[in-house]
Amino acid sequence: MSLAKALVLCGLLLLSACSALRMGYDQGPHLAWWWLDGYADFSGEQATRAKDAIRQWFIWHRTTQLPQHAAWLGGLQTKLGESVTPAQVCRWSDEVRAALEPALERALSLAAPLAPGLGEAQLKHIEQRFAKSNDEFRSEHLQPKAEDRQQASVKRTVERAETVYGRLDDAQRRMITAGMAASPFDAEAWMADRLRRQRDTLQTLRRLAEERADAPRALAALKALAERTERSTDPTYRAYQQRLNEFNCNFIARLHNSTSAAQRQAARDKFKGWEDDLRSLAAAEP
Repeated sequence: MSLAKALVLCGLLLLSACSALRMGYDQGPHLAWWWLDGYADFSGEQATRAKDAIRQWFIWHRTTQLPQHAAWLGGLQTKLGESVTPAQVCRWSDEVRAALEPALERALSLAAPLAPGLGEAQLKHIEQRFAKSNDEFRSEHLQPKAEDRQQASVKRTVERAETVYGRLDDAQRRMITAGMAASPFDAEAWMADRLRRQRDTLQTLRRLAEERADAPRALAALKALAERTERSTDPTYRAYQQRLNEFNCNFIARLHNSTSAAQRQAARDKFKGWEDDLRSLAAAEP
């Protein structure tokens, strides 16, 4: 995993955390370092520079991005009390992706001076960690029996929905079961593209190391890598992603529209809590 991706994920996954968001975000630099070093196995000087990059990213993110994320959450709350359309859900998804772009851009700029300094032993270590994470992915998403995959998918979806809406009723659970059975989600295709992205990451990092690329060239290469990661080079897979996205927008809209007044109030309360946490974090000293 690249420095940029780890910084963004560590910072932004915390935005969807539950009651521990404030504590988690305050521990973000430590978590990011622990995650990154687990992949790259930094040397002494590299460790110092990586920790400084992480620290800079979190200071920037806290002061410039958290207020914007809080405002977005605030604006969404009133809409959660109403029925929604698939187009609205897709638009919100697009807004989230757009909101995360500055964080990735910042992370890439901080990673650019560090990436070319990774040695072959470190790249081998990253490759080994990729293999370990792939084994975990297979155990969670690629169970040998189709019914086990289906049950795991239903369980994940129920847990995510109940994080927002609270307890689902039997009809909503049946809706999720039927929805997951009809979903175009293909874990094997996802795995294949995951392997492609990992190979691309290792090839890019190895090339930057071999060329002893300076920061501007490294940044250009990392940006191109991020673009290929976000938008697959395989047109068949891109078409699959589009089908899946459209299905998910429709499914989320149907699930939301099935919720009761109490469930929608629970969702508004959850988003209000996240908004308050982000505003509190943004106002705190880094």
